[in-house]
Amino acid sequence: MPAKPDMQFRRLRKKGNRDFRQACDIIDSAWIGHVGFIFENLPYVVPMALARDGDRLLVHGSVASRLTKSLAEGWPCCVTVTHLDGIVLARSAFNSSMNYRSLMVFGEAVVVTDPAEKVRGLDILTEHLAPGRLDDVRSSTRKELNATTLLSMPIRDFTVKISNAPPDDPAADVRAPIWAGVIPLTLKPGKPQPAPDMDPSIPLPPYLKKGKYIR
Repeated sequence: MPAKPDMQFRRLRKKGNRDFRQACDIIDSAWIGHVGFIFENLPYVVPMALARDGDRLLVHGSVASRLTKSLAEGWPCCVTVTHLDGIVLARSAFNSSMNYRSLMVFGEAVVVTDPAEKVRGLDILTEHLAPGRLDDVRSSTRKELNATTLLSMPIRDFTVKISNAPPDDPAADVRAPIWAGVIPLTLKPGKPQPAPDMDPSIPLPPYLKKGKYIR
């Protein structure tokens, strides 16, 4: 029986919570998460695309990968998602920090075996990663579906930490003639780059036009 994860907030407790809505918002704003697991007594952390289906987290991978094989056997894992929102420049290196939204989800994943639910879950992933794309692409073949494992994990045991604040300098440092503040950071899509083998007469789809492909 896997040990229960330690979800106590030991440092910066005021920044932590277990708010389900905030956890969902962090997932819904992300394209990628990192899955940590143990394989043959060694720790691994693998970046993976992810999406949310209600109160469950979805990830997928090759049926041949050690990650999907390990998680399919019921081994415990931890999925983390982090958004870096800013660099906080204090008047000392020690007090400088970052603004962020982070999530850790603990538990065991299960393989989605029902064919219809598997297709639905993969469609959710596709639509999450590229909104509007699902109506454009061809359907997956049986061979492609058989080569893919879809894993589902409950968003039940989790911790959220959020920091969104200016520098917190001691009074003695505030008087120093040093610029202090926050450098905001955002992840934005760039200009779409067409595939070199694509017919140049094919127009850019509406969902990829400026201002559309943004969460």
